[in-house]
Amino acid sequence: MDNFLKNERCPDSDSPKEECGIFGIYAPGEEVSRIAFFGLFALQHRGQESAGIAVSDGHSIRLHKEMGLVTQVFNEESIRALKGISAIGHTRYSTTGSSVLCNAQPLVGFSSCGPIAVAHNGNLINTSELRNELEAQGCIFETTNDSEVIAQLLARAYRGNIETAMRDVMERIKGAYSLVVLTPDKLLGVRDPCGIRPLCLGRLGNGHYVIASESCALTTVGANYLREVEPGEIISIGKNGLQEIQAIPMHRRATCLLEFIYFARPDSMLYNRTLHTVRRRMGQELAREHPCPGAHVVIPIPDTGTPAALGYAEVSRIPYGEGVIKSRYIQRTFIQPSQRMRDMGARMKYTPLKETLAGRKVVMVDDTIVRGTTTDKLVRMLFEAGAAEVHVRITAPPVKYPCFYGIDMADQDELVAARHSVEEIRQLIGATSLGYLSLQGVLRAIDMGRDNFCRACFDGKYPVPIPQRVKLTKMMLEEPTKRLAHVGTGSEESLLAPSDSEE
Repeated sequence: MDNFLKNERCPDSDSPKEECGIFGIYAPGEEVSRIAFFGLFALQHRGQESAGIAVSDGHSIRLHKEMGLVTQVFNEESIRALKGISAIGHTRYSTTGSSVLCNAQPLVGFSSCGPIAVAHNGNLINTSELRNELEAQGCIFETTNDSEVIAQLLARAYRGNIETAMRDVMERIKGAYSLVVLTPDKLLGVRDPCGIRPLCLGRLGNGHYVIASESCALTTVGANYLREVEPGEIISIGKNGLQEIQAIPMHRRATCLLEFIYFARPDSMLYNRTLHTVRRRMGQELAREHPCPGAHVVIPIPDTGTPAALGYAEVSRIPYGEGVIKSRYIQRTFIQPSQRMRDMGARMKYTPLKETLAGRKVVMVDDTIVRGTTTDKLVRMLFEAGAAEVHVRITAPPVKYPCFYGIDMADQDELVAARHSVEEIRQLIGATSLGYLSLQGVLRAIDMGRDNFCRACFDGKYPVPIPQRVKLTKMMLEEPTKRLAHVGTGSEESLLAPSDSEE
């Protein structure tokens, strides 16, 4: 599908789900769509529902997006059709709005000064308020995601200076957002004043620049990593070079702690720390906090558990081994499995190695337990493969609170740690023992203080207060009669627990 300034109209595991990946490039004379494709390919782990690229040729913007993986959405023909000087791209996992084509990004629309394209990673907490206000002014929405609220606000604010318009929008939107924005002559990278979602800047040479959710995408396209985009900052790139604008004051640094534990690729950097090293140190801390004397082998649940399992083995002096093989070709599909295949659960993705497990006391290292429904299948699978004992070790603290900033996490009543003690969870998953790395252990592994992170899913301290009177759900914009207006109340009450600002 090759859309020219058109958005389609919308029809009436146990781990936290991915967010989104965004990518932007300004490189006149280069094949920007091809480079954007490979940048998105490197960010595929952040979302597998849809993908899209918008390209500017200096006068207009052309868009191609579809449902599916990056390699399913684009082919040689579609890449060649997207010629230009700059581009932005997006790979999506839905956190507001269902997984349908109209919600795929980038979103492209008109302002009085020309077309604008927007790609967004994160989640706004005042979406309903802003959308109700825009609808009252006659604005017609074509999607059910919060990203279109940003696009509509930006289109209305743009009067010739895109940086000023973006600053005006940043003063109105609340929550988590990393953005790449494209006009015919400019590329912007934008980060919220807490820096909750990651965003970094790289140089491709000859005055060409790249902006991406993670540094692994820069490496993939041959760009040199420069730095992270600062909270509240706008990076503006055009024919006159690069501008660095502190658009609104930084509230605080509050990068999502789950990026370090789970989401970001291990070869990415955050806070100038390589995540593979950080995760290995998490495993070392886990071995100190929850030793397992008498165990025969430490195994990871691949792939995110691998660095931590290595670290656990190093400190515990228990041999490291591969006890589970992950299929590299299990990807998101739109062909629904049968009930029998759903019941098989983890077996579709993982195969146990009986030679490693039979008769052994096993330490199984994984990253998170959210609902517990996958972990219990993994534990059962190891026992069925002959393990004598299965000691589960988790590199994240217990997840007790929902995320409102761009992670599709279960409602609080579905979070197993919100309803059960560690011992009760151990019984539910059928493990011989269960140990979670403490929040203090995670912070020791990263070697930074807690005030640098959003850790709300662990301790309920939300860096941006969540308004109590608004029902924040993934499908809230698809149920207009249930949307609660929150206009003019000035309410900033937090949900579930005090915000950091109240400590």
